[in-house]
Amino acid sequence: MELTAVLTPAEEGGYIALNPETGTTPQGETVEEALANLKEATALYLSEFPLPGTRHPLVTMFSVPEHA
Repeated sequence: MELTAVLTPAEEGGYIALNPETGTTPQGETVEEALANLKEATALYLSEFPLPGTRHPLVTMFSVPEHA
């Protein structure tokens, strides 16, 4: 099963990983660690709450004006 991973830098260092399909959000010191933690957390979640049908979210970017 392929799922989505979104990684963002954490303020305290490392990365926060998010799987939008399940809402799991672990952290890791490196991208690799964050992804490994995301895989583990998502697998545990899915063992309790299986997804009825996996539809990938639309991931895009947008801009907002910066305030001076």
